[in-house]
Parts: sequence; C-alpha cells; structure tokens
Amino acid sequence: MPKTEVVFFSEGDGSVPTLRWLDKLPPKAQTKLIVKVEQLAACGHELRRPAADFLRDGIYELRVRHMHVNYRILYFFHAGRAVLSHGLTKTDVVPDADIERALSRREAFMRDPERHTHSE
Repeated sequence: MPKTEVVFFSEGDGSVPTLRWLDKLPPKAQTKLIVKVEQLAACGHELRRPAADFLRDGIYELRVRHMHVNYRILYFFHAGRAVLSHGLTKTDVVPDADIERALSRREAFMRDPERHTHSE
C-alpha cells in the first residue's frame, strides 16, 4: 500500500479548521475520524468507500458515522500529500458551499503550500 503524508490546511491567520472542528466533537467520533485519517495515510488515493469517497473537482471526503450522525472531513491531494481542508456534520449530501470552501482552500494551498500547512 502507498504511504501518503497527511497534513492539515492552515488559514493565513494560523487557524486550522479541521482541528478546531474536531475539538468540538464527542470523543468517540474524534477517535473514529483519527482512524480514518490513519487509513488515508496508509492507502492514499486507493482509499475507497465506506471509508472515503470522491465528491467532485478533486475534493474527497473521509466518512464516519457515530450515533446516527454523519461526520465528514473534506480533503484534496497536492504533490503526493493529502491535505485536510475542514470537517462538517451532514444529514444528506455534502453541501455545495462546503465543497466550494474546500476548492478555495486547495487554490490557496497550491499558491503557497508552506504558508497553508499546519506545523506544530
């Protein structure tokens, strides 16, 4: 299996949308999402349903269900890395606004990967 580096998208002000969102979730949902991120690192582009799915325009989702709630992390690939854009809770389909937000973050990331990569 391919090994893929997974990084978190960071806004220009240094905030990290995915981590900010994860911190607000129930611990069990956080744990399940972390497992999915680890699967993404292990499998990269080969990760498929039910763990992940392609949405459109180069945007993918990591998929977790916990207590009848659907949690998603949107991500994209750039230069061999998976970049986690942000997370959301959904009921039906991923809203277009969230896909557009991920596309906008991908454009920003492509212009300046160093500035938009979270580092601890």
